[in-house]
Amino acid sequence: MKLVLDTSVLVEYIVRNAPYRRAVQELFERASSGELGLYITPITLSETLYVTSRIYQAASIPNPNQEALNYIIWLTTKTKVLSMNEDIALRAGEIKKTLHIALPDCYVIAAAEAVNAVPLFKKLEKEMEPVKDKLAQLKVRFLEEHGTLTG
Repeated sequence: MKLVLDTSVLVEYIVRNAPYRRAVQELFERASSGELGLYITPITLSETLYVTSRIYQAASIPNPNQEALNYIIWLTTKTKVLSMNEDIALRAGEIKKTLHIALPDCYVIAAAEAVNAVPLFKKLEKEMEPVKDKLAQLKVRFLEEHGTLTG
C-alpha cells in the first residue's frame, strides 16, 4: 500500500496529545519495515516546515526553526518526496476547479493519483464537507474515519 500524506497527518506526529499521533507513528513504523510506501509533495514539505516551526515556537521549544528543520530531515528518511511535473500540476488545477478545496490538498490528491497511492488527510475539513462523495471517488481517506490503516 502507498499513501501520500497531507501536512495535517505529518503535524499530528509532533503534537504529544494529538488524537491520531499513535496512528501516524504506526504508519512510520510500517514504512520503516517496508510494509508501506509513504510519499509527500514538495508543497506538503514546505507547509510542514512552516507549521512545525510555529508549533515549536508556541510550545517554547528552544530554536524552533532548527527543530522544525530537524523534523523535515527526519521525515525525508521515512517518506519519499515526489517530483512534481506538468501533468500533476494540471491535474491539481482540475481538482481545484471541481472541488474548490485548498490547492495544496489538490496536489496531494493529484500526486496520489500519479503514483497509484491513497491520499491521506487527518480529517474532513469544513471546506471538504460539500464534496465528501467526490473525495471518496478519488480514494481520499481520513485518519478520523479509520484511526489506523490496516492495508
